[in-house]
Amino acid sequence: MKKGKIGILTGGGDCAGINPAIKWVVKTALDERVQQEAGIQYEVLGIKDGWKGLMQADPRETEQYVMPLNQETVRTWDRYGGTMLGTSRTNPYDPKNVQSKVVLTNIETLGLDALVVIGGDDTLGVGHKLAREGVNVVSIPKTIDKDLRETDYTLGFETALDVITQEVDRLRTTAGSHKRIFVVETMGRETGWLALEGGESSGAYIILIPEHGFSIEKVNELVLEGRRAGIRYNIIIVAEGAKPTGYAQFTREQHVDSFGHKALGGIGEFLANEIQKGTELETRCVLLSHLQRGGAPCAYDRRMGRYFGIAAMDLVIMRDFGKMVCYKNGRITACPLEKVIGKLKYVDVKTMYDVDRYNGRRTILGRE
Repeated sequence: MKKGKIGILTGGGDCAGINPAIKWVVKTALDERVQQEAGIQYEVLGIKDGWKGLMQADPRETEQYVMPLNQETVRTWDRYGGTMLGTSRTNPYDPKNVQSKVVLTNIETLGLDALVVIGGDDTLGVGHKLAREGVNVVSIPKTIDKDLRETDYTLGFETALDVITQEVDRLRTTAGSHKRIFVVETMGRETGWLALEGGESSGAYIILIPEHGFSIEKVNELVLEGRRAGIRYNIIIVAEGAKPTGYAQFTREQHVDSFGHKALGGIGEFLANEIQKGTELETRCVLLSHLQRGGAPCAYDRRMGRYFGIAAMDLVIMRDFGKMVCYKNGRITACPLEKVIGKLKYVDVKTMYDVDRYNGRRTILGRE
């Protein structure tokens, strides 16, 4: 029987659902029936800390950057959030410090026949570049932003929605007690899926997303309109990338990471101050930040991690490389990475967002 060695890594921000995907890549690769059918005896290596691990892997000290994975090792991993392999935002193609040749050399030195990459647009973008240089890459979509093209789901999204909903539920008790307005800032750099669906799930009064610039005056009008109607308090959800019309995105610092991104943040505090000034109503800001990434995966993310992991191994066995597994129209499928990279999936404001209420749509069937 032939032998094959598979590497697996996770890059970018952590989230729930990654560990279930790792588990099921390993379990499928090492399943005796699968190996007999494929005619290949697989070995799986976990690459630590994403692309950083492949950049720094010293063949003489591989245990520092690489860990053998077997079925017993990963047996309980699907219960836990984050990534047991570790992650980083390291970019081997960073124009200021290109290390792609080192990565290619280490892939060859480790004897990897295939590389399973779990990540979002940046991480998969590196995988796509390596695929064009001859590496056998298969990818699994992971991002709480759910903004990758060609897939209706990305790992981590549903668990992050649960966090938003649970935290807003907690805020309601104190908001109601003090008749306060709470502005809750969620993640969402370029797209508003997390804010929109998190706001819909938690029943937020106003939802502000990056795809539609908003008016501070109109926000204040809506808040006062609610008070006149007898609403005791308000919950306002705003994505970190949302901005008032005419403003730039708010940033926490000017530092740019190796993928060219600044750290966003501050729109929630700014908006809370503007609401309090404009309405004279007590307003507070809550920054959910990395809470949205943390915690155990919900049932949906555990199942999707399982399905994506198995599908990734299907692609490896079929030697159908350069693709990302997808969930589209109710089916697990796959598409070429080139259809995904650099082409974010945005909220369709026309069909999914009410620009008059700054909230989710109020018609589903499209009544006239």
